[in-house]
Amino acid sequence: MSETREEDARLASKRSAMVEQQIAGRGVKDRRVLAAMAEVPRHLFVEPSLVEFAYEDRPLPIGGGQTISQPFMVARATELAEPGPDDRALEVGTGCGYQLAVLARLCREAWGVELLPELAARARESLGRLGITNAVVESFDGSGGWPAHAPYDVIIVSAGAPRIPPLLVSQLADGGRMVIPVGPPEQQDLTVVRREGESYETTVDTRCRYVHLLGQYGFGRTPPRA
Repeated sequence: MSETREEDARLASKRSAMVEQQIAGRGVKDRRVLAAMAEVPRHLFVEPSLVEFAYEDRPLPIGGGQTISQPFMVARATELAEPGPDDRALEVGTGCGYQLAVLARLCREAWGVELLPELAARARESLGRLGITNAVVESFDGSGGWPAHAPYDVIIVSAGAPRIPPLLVSQLADGGRMVIPVGPPEQQDLTVVRREGESYETTVDTRCRYVHLLGQYGFGRTPPRA
Protein backbone atom coordinates (compact mmCIF):
# COMPACT_ATOMS: atom_id res chain seq x y z
CA MET A 1 0.00 0.00 0.00
CA SER A 2 2.81 2.39 0.88
CA GLU A 3 4.44 1.65 -2.49
CA THR A 4 1.20 2.61 -4.25
CA ARG A 5 1.00 5.88 -2.32
CA GLU A 6 4.63 6.64 -3.14
CA GLU A 7 4.03 5.97 -6.83
CA ASP A 8 0.91 8.15 -6.85
CA ALA A 9 2.86 10.95 -5.18
CA ARG A 10 5.71 10.60 -7.66
CA LEU A 11 3.35 10.81 -10.63
CA ALA A 12 1.46 13.73 -9.08
CA SER A 13 4.78 15.57 -8.75
CA LYS A 14 5.55 14.94 -12.41
CA ARG A 15 2.06 16.16 -13.35
CA SER A 16 2.58 19.35 -11.35
CA ALA A 17 5.90 19.93 -13.10
CA MET A 18 4.22 19.32 -16.47
CA VAL A 19 1.66 22.04 -15.78
CA GLU A 20 4.21 24.52 -14.48
CA GLN A 21 6.95 24.02 -17.08
CA GLN A 22 5.27 22.76 -20.25
CA ILE A 23 1.87 24.46 -20.07
CA ALA A 24 1.95 27.59 -17.92
CA GLY A 25 5.59 28.03 -18.92
CA ARG A 26 4.54 28.17 -22.58
CA GLY A 27 1.87 30.80 -22.11
CA VAL A 28 -1.38 29.07 -21.10
CA LYS A 29 -2.91 31.41 -18.51
CA ASP A 30 -6.48 30.26 -17.87
CA ARG A 31 -6.51 29.18 -14.22
CA ARG A 32 -9.39 26.74 -14.65
CA VAL A 33 -7.61 25.03 -17.52
CA LEU A 34 -4.36 24.83 -15.54
CA ALA A 35 -6.24 23.36 -12.58
CA ALA A 36 -7.95 20.74 -14.76
CA MET A 37 -4.64 19.74 -16.32
CA ALA A 38 -3.21 19.37 -12.81
CA GLU A 39 -6.17 17.24 -11.70
CA VAL A 40 -6.58 14.78 -14.59
CA PRO A 41 -4.05 11.92 -14.31
CA ARG A 42 -2.71 11.55 -17.85
CA HIS A 43 -0.87 8.35 -16.90
CA LEU A 44 -4.23 6.56 -16.54
CA PHE A 45 -4.94 7.19 -20.24
CA VAL A 46 -1.71 5.75 -21.68
CA GLU A 47 -0.49 2.19 -22.13
CA PRO A 48 0.95 0.73 -18.90
CA SER A 49 4.35 0.41 -20.59
CA LEU A 50 4.35 4.17 -21.29
CA VAL A 51 3.37 5.47 -17.84
CA GLU A 52 6.90 6.73 -17.23
CA PHE A 53 6.55 9.03 -20.27
CA ALA A 54 2.99 10.20 -19.53
CA TYR A 55 3.99 13.67 -18.36
CA GLU A 56 6.45 14.46 -21.11
CA ASP A 57 5.26 17.05 -23.62
CA ARG A 58 4.72 14.74 -26.55
CA PRO A 59 2.02 12.56 -28.05
CA LEU A 60 2.09 8.86 -27.24
CA PRO A 61 0.65 5.90 -29.18
CA ILE A 62 -2.65 4.49 -27.93
CA GLY A 63 -3.26 1.86 -30.62
CA GLY A 64 -5.07 1.84 -33.93
CA GLY A 65 -2.57 4.29 -35.39
CA GLN A 66 -3.86 6.97 -32.99
CA THR A 67 -2.16 9.02 -30.27
CA ILE A 68 -2.93 10.83 -27.05
CA SER A 69 -2.20 14.48 -27.80
CA GLN A 70 0.72 16.24 -26.16
CA PRO A 71 -0.28 18.04 -22.95
CA PHE A 72 0.44 21.54 -24.24
CA MET A 73 -1.86 21.09 -27.25
CA VAL A 74 -4.65 19.75 -25.02
CA ALA A 75 -4.26 22.74 -22.72
CA ARG A 76 -4.03 25.29 -25.53
CA ALA A 77 -7.02 23.90 -27.44
CA THR A 78 -9.02 23.92 -24.21
CA GLU A 79 -8.01 27.48 -23.36
CA LEU A 80 -8.98 28.68 -26.84
CA ALA A 81 -12.39 26.98 -26.48
CA GLU A 82 -13.07 29.00 -23.30
CA PRO A 83 -15.16 26.30 -21.56
CA GLY A 84 -17.50 27.54 -18.84
CA PRO A 85 -19.01 25.60 -15.92
CA ASP A 86 -22.51 25.64 -17.46
CA ASP A 87 -21.34 24.80 -20.99
CA ARG A 88 -22.16 21.76 -23.08
CA ALA A 89 -19.14 20.39 -24.93
CA LEU A 90 -18.43 18.00 -27.78
CA GLU A 91 -15.11 16.40 -28.60
CA VAL A 92 -14.58 14.75 -31.98
CA GLY A 93 -11.75 12.21 -32.06
CA THR A 94 -11.89 11.25 -28.40
CA GLY A 95 -9.28 8.50 -28.62
CA CYS A 96 -8.47 7.27 -25.11
CA GLY A 97 -10.52 10.02 -23.45
CA TYR A 98 -7.90 12.38 -21.98
CA GLN A 99 -9.11 15.60 -23.62
CA LEU A 100 -12.71 14.67 -22.84
CA ALA A 101 -11.80 14.16 -19.17
CA VAL A 102 -10.37 17.69 -19.09
CA LEU A 103 -13.54 19.07 -20.70
CA ALA A 104 -15.70 17.16 -18.25
CA ARG A 105 -13.88 18.87 -15.38
CA LEU A 106 -14.64 22.27 -16.88
CA CYS A 107 -18.15 21.89 -18.36
CA ARG A 108 -21.58 20.80 -17.21
CA GLU A 109 -21.88 18.08 -19.85
CA ALA A 110 -19.45 16.59 -22.36
CA TRP A 111 -19.94 14.22 -25.27
CA GLY A 112 -17.14 12.41 -27.09
CA VAL A 113 -17.14 10.67 -30.47
CA GLU A 114 -14.45 8.15 -31.39
CA LEU A 115 -14.42 6.30 -34.71
CA LEU A 116 -12.60 3.19 -33.40
CA PRO A 117 -14.86 1.13 -31.09
CA GLU A 118 -11.96 -0.31 -29.10
CA LEU A 119 -10.67 3.17 -28.24
CA ALA A 120 -14.17 4.39 -27.37
CA ALA A 121 -14.54 1.45 -24.96
CA ARG A 122 -11.17 2.25 -23.41
CA ALA A 123 -12.16 5.90 -22.99
CA ARG A 124 -15.39 4.91 -21.23
CA GLU A 125 -13.45 2.62 -18.90
CA SER A 126 -10.88 5.28 -18.00
CA LEU A 127 -13.55 7.92 -17.40
CA GLY A 128 -15.43 5.47 -15.21
CA ARG A 129 -12.33 4.69 -13.15
CA LEU A 130 -12.00 8.40 -12.43
CA GLY A 131 -15.64 8.70 -11.41
CA ILE A 132 -16.46 11.10 -14.24
CA THR A 133 -20.20 10.84 -14.77
CA ASN A 134 -20.94 13.90 -16.91
CA ALA A 135 -19.20 12.60 -20.06
CA VAL A 136 -20.62 10.17 -22.64
CA VAL A 137 -18.57 8.41 -25.34
CA GLU A 138 -19.93 6.70 -28.45
CA SER A 139 -18.29 5.23 -31.53
CA PHE A 140 -19.29 6.41 -35.02
CA ASP A 141 -18.13 8.79 -37.75
CA GLY A 142 -18.00 12.05 -35.82
CA SER A 143 -16.60 14.21 -38.62
CA GLY A 144 -20.13 15.56 -39.03
CA GLY A 145 -20.56 16.05 -35.29
CA TRP A 146 -23.24 14.60 -33.03
CA PRO A 147 -26.50 16.36 -34.00
CA ALA A 148 -28.61 14.56 -31.38
CA HIS A 149 -27.11 16.63 -28.55
CA ALA A 150 -26.53 19.90 -30.41
CA PRO A 151 -26.15 22.79 -30.02
CA TYR A 152 -22.84 22.93 -28.17
CA ASP A 153 -21.12 25.84 -26.47
CA VAL A 154 -17.74 24.19 -27.05
CA ILE A 155 -16.52 21.84 -29.78
CA ILE A 156 -12.95 20.55 -29.81
CA VAL A 157 -11.75 18.42 -32.71
CA SER A 158 -8.77 16.33 -31.64
CA ALA A 159 -7.70 15.39 -35.16
CA GLY A 160 -6.44 17.35 -38.14
CA ALA A 161 -8.98 18.17 -40.87
CA PRO A 162 -8.36 19.31 -44.45
CA ARG A 163 -11.07 21.95 -44.02
CA ILE A 164 -13.64 23.06 -41.43
CA PRO A 165 -16.55 20.58 -41.58
CA PRO A 166 -19.76 22.57 -42.21
CA LEU A 167 -21.97 20.27 -40.17
CA LEU A 168 -19.77 20.81 -37.13
CA VAL A 169 -20.03 24.57 -37.45
CA SER A 170 -23.82 24.32 -37.70
CA GLN A 171 -23.91 22.58 -34.30
CA LEU A 172 -22.41 25.54 -32.43
CA ALA A 173 -24.72 27.42 -30.11
CA ASP A 174 -24.94 31.19 -30.44
CA GLY A 175 -21.72 32.42 -28.84
CA GLY A 176 -20.18 28.95 -29.16
CA ARG A 177 -16.53 28.24 -29.93
CA MET A 178 -15.00 25.47 -31.99
CA VAL A 179 -11.29 24.63 -31.96
CA ILE A 180 -10.01 22.46 -34.81
CA PRO A 181 -6.62 21.75 -36.42
CA VAL A 182 -6.97 22.65 -40.12
CA GLY A 183 -4.48 22.02 -42.90
CA PRO A 184 -2.65 19.32 -44.86
CA PRO A 185 -1.70 15.99 -43.26
CA GLU A 186 1.86 17.08 -42.48
CA GLN A 187 0.99 20.23 -40.52
CA GLN A 188 -2.10 22.12 -39.40
CA ASP A 189 -3.02 25.37 -37.71
CA LEU A 190 -5.11 25.28 -34.56
CA THR A 191 -8.12 27.27 -35.74
CA VAL A 192 -10.91 28.87 -33.69
CA VAL A 193 -14.42 29.38 -35.08
CA ARG A 194 -16.70 31.59 -33.01
CA ARG A 195 -20.42 31.94 -33.73
CA GLU A 196 -22.23 35.23 -33.11
CA GLY A 197 -25.82 34.96 -34.29
CA GLU A 198 -25.63 33.93 -37.93
CA SER A 199 -22.05 35.17 -38.32
CA TYR A 200 -18.87 33.14 -37.84
CA GLU A 201 -15.46 34.55 -37.05
CA THR A 202 -12.39 32.42 -37.77
CA THR A 203 -8.94 33.01 -36.29
CA VAL A 204 -5.72 31.01 -36.48
CA ASP A 205 -3.59 30.36 -33.42
CA THR A 206 -0.87 27.70 -33.12
CA ARG A 207 0.94 25.47 -35.63
CA CYS A 208 0.35 21.82 -34.77
CA ARG A 209 0.36 18.30 -36.11
CA TYR A 210 -2.49 15.98 -35.15
CA VAL A 211 -3.51 12.53 -36.35
CA HIS A 212 -5.91 12.64 -39.31
CA LEU A 213 -9.61 13.24 -38.92
CA LEU A 214 -11.20 10.26 -40.67
CA GLY A 215 -14.69 9.85 -42.03
CA GLN A 216 -16.92 11.68 -44.47
CA TYR A 217 -15.60 15.17 -43.67
CA GLY A 218 -12.05 14.14 -42.89
CA PHE A 219 -9.27 12.90 -45.08
CA GLY A 220 -11.49 10.69 -47.19
CA ARG A 221 -11.24 7.28 -45.59
CA THR A 222 -14.49 5.34 -45.34
CA PRO A 223 -15.52 4.70 -41.73
CA PRO A 224 -15.95 1.04 -40.69
CA ARG A 225 -19.42 -0.44 -40.54
CA ALA A 226 -20.93 -0.74 -37.08
